Amino acid sequence: MNAQDYSIVVAAHGSRDPRAIEEVEALVALMKARCPGRTITHGYLEFARPTIEEGVRSAIEAGTRPIVMLPALLFAATHAKNDMPGELALLKREYPQIDFHFGAPVDLHPAFLRLAQQRITEAEARSARVIRRTEACLVVVGRGTSDPDANSEVSKLARMLHEGLGFGHSYVCYAGTAEPGISAGLRTAARLGCVRIVVFPYFLFDGLLVKRIYAAADELAERHPELEVLKAGYLGPHEDVAEVLLERAREGLQGRAAMNCSLCKYRVQIVGFEEQVGQVQRPHHLAARTRPIEPAMHAPATAPGPYAPHPIEAESLRIIEAGRDWSGWAAGERRVAQRLVHTSGDFDIVDDLYFSPGAVAAGVRALLRCRRVVADVSMVSSGLKRSLLDQLGVAVWCGVHDRETQVLAEHTGLTRSAAGIRRAWERWGNEVVLAIGDAPTAVMEAVRLVRAQGWRPQLIVGLPVGFVGTRECKEALRKCLQVPRITNRGTRGGSPWAASVINALLIGAVDHLAGASTP
Repeated sequence: MNAQDYSIVVAAHGSRDPRAIEEVEALVALMKARCPGRTITHGYLEFARPTIEEGVRSAIEAGTRPIVMLPALLFAATHAKNDMPGELALLKREYPQIDFHFGAPVDLHPAFLRLAQQRITEAEARSARVIRRTEACLVVVGRGTSDPDANSEVSKLARMLHEGLGFGHSYVCYAGTAEPGISAGLRTAARLGCVRIVVFPYFLFDGLLVKRIYAAADELAERHPELEVLKAGYLGPHEDVAEVLLERAREGLQGRAAMNCSLCKYRVQIVGFEEQVGQVQRPHHLAARTRPIEPAMHAPATAPGPYAPHPIEAESLRIIEAGRDWSGWAAGERRVAQRLVHTSGDFDIVDDLYFSPGAVAAGVRALLRCRRVVADVSMVSSGLKRSLLDQLGVAVWCGVHDRETQVLAEHTGLTRSAAGIRRAWERWGNEVVLAIGDAPTAVMEAVRLVRAQGWRPQLIVGLPVGFVGTRECKEALRKCLQVPRITNRGTRGGSPWAASVINALLIGAVDHLAGASTP
């Protein structure tokens, strides 16, 4: 195809830093210079204009068909696998006459390894000291994502540069989302015994995160005057970057936009991310769009107002409100108790409920801050209001059916529900709300971990049902003074009860965001 046969829309993430926007525009200018006559526009997911939608519209107005949307991203993570393809799906509905194609992120391209080599060598050349690289540690700082495949590519890059350039040590850390973070990573690197640390941000463009990386490097140098800390440049708007992006555009046009599907958490079961296989693809940046999208294509939107119950639900709650004297109840506890009455159809259950002081407020704050609920069984997960979870961005995890849980249960004698609770402690530490509605053994394991391991989950909801160990586990939870807790006495309870408590807390969180209540 010649230069007039297709156009390119460079899709960048966007930044609040004007320098980053300038560099995106400089890169687009380099691409245009290498392909005179081709329509090349650009847009951003968020934080800047033009939006991707506006970039596409500019390409359409130029009259060139087809259009290749090209992610200006280093790795295939959530933005490349979810947000941008989701945006493209919306655009296909909006412009059905256009033949759209999607390019792959640049990934670990040999040209980028050479450019990384150049940036590292430039940093070394600026130093007055001359040392062997075997005495230096290379610290590669990646963006950090929720996708383990993308994060592992940073480690692969670091190893290739470590061996290819002859460094004595290398270490990887991340600017956000993944661990270790920048400061922790640099502190660890400082303990490796090298006389020089070279900090290399593997970023395409400048921005707030790159500046944060360099600030952390300066702080390390101040704390360790015996160490020489060099700051290597990021990739930036370079001719090699422009050429690789044009290569990815050609591949996208030809249907060869290959990503690493064999380790994609959305396609295959990856250890620790099993529940994300087949996850619905939803763009998360609709607020940056300039036109409304048909309701059927919307990702769940954050409602500006308080929770609005269905009319039947509202009438049920009106009957419950009038059905007994609630005057002695605090607002949050009353909301939880009334939801439990609604679930059970029994006013008498409220007499057996137990709330530790401040438990409801702690749960609401945790849902707004930690945004993770751990359930003992899938029935609890199923009972949670999906619209509220999506609105608040709260993730739900239940490990009872995972292979790792099964192996742990077999080798420890725990039930699978209890083993799932132990895995939650191992995986997320204190940053969880526990919702236990089925297994007394799960409650007992949570209490044991609190007492023996110092676990401090933000809230434990323990409402299992049954006759074996149920009373005893609830009494143990009630006496567990170290954590906020909601439970009851007796044998009544169950997964719908635990789900109802969490739903009541979710409603409280939504109302708090709307200014209609306090946590």
